[in-house]
Amino acid sequence: MLQTGPAKKVTIYVGEDQQYHGTALYAAIVDFLFFRHVAGATVTRGLAGFGADHHLHTTRILRLTENLPIKIEFLESAAKVEEVMPKLYEMAGSGLIEVQDTTILKPNSPGVKEGGTPARPALRTESSAKLMRIYIGESDRWRDKPLHEALVQACRANDVAGVTVYRGVMGYGAHGRVHKESALGVSHDRPILLSIIDKEEKLRALLPLLDEMIEQGLVVLSDVDVIKYTHDYVAAERRKEVR
Repeated sequence: MLQTGPAKKVTIYVGEDQQYHGTALYAAIVDFLFFRHVAGATVTRGLAGFGADHHLHTTRILRLTENLPIKIEFLESAAKVEEVMPKLYEMAGSGLIEVQDTTILKPNSPGVKEGGTPARPALRTESSAKLMRIYIGESDRWRDKPLHEALVQACRANDVAGVTVYRGVMGYGAHGRVHKESALGVSHDRPILLSIIDKEEKLRALLPLLDEMIEQGLVVLSDVDVIKYTHDYVAAERRKEVR
């Protein structure tokens, strides 16, 4: 977090069409700054400009792929700038990087909710649980409805904490037949995975229901460590009192 006092202002000039590992360079730089906990960054798009190649780029030229100038700017402490600069130097390539001394008179106040109440840090809890994975086919059905939808409804009716459904792109099962998505996006019985995390007794209570609903599929149970983040301080205090 920025503090009042001396700081560094960093400006990076790149082209809109420049790429970094398959993505827009300016977007990759912003992502890097974000995940290295830089206080904030701003990207602006120029209307015209030229660089070292002395080639003029302007919106007045009617081209769909005009390489307009992009400016990325951020303020940080000298220590943080020194930390991120080697990677920025490597990412910028043929771009220009400018660093100026500046002074922070009034830093931002992060983590303030509407109404001026400071946000409290997320509570972190750890516990052990079971992970149930259910592998079925997209065309599988139960009582005239898609089986994966019926399984989600069954989990909800049995107070299971939550379930997530994933649709596969390609896969095969015990019979060895490959299921995949066609070029037109038409399904050829693509694989479906349901992922459920809850207490072991809750998941084992589902097994008789799964025996009834699943004609062909695979169910896997695994031990997992659950790390949960929440801002519900009231509920957390109640759990402590119950213990």
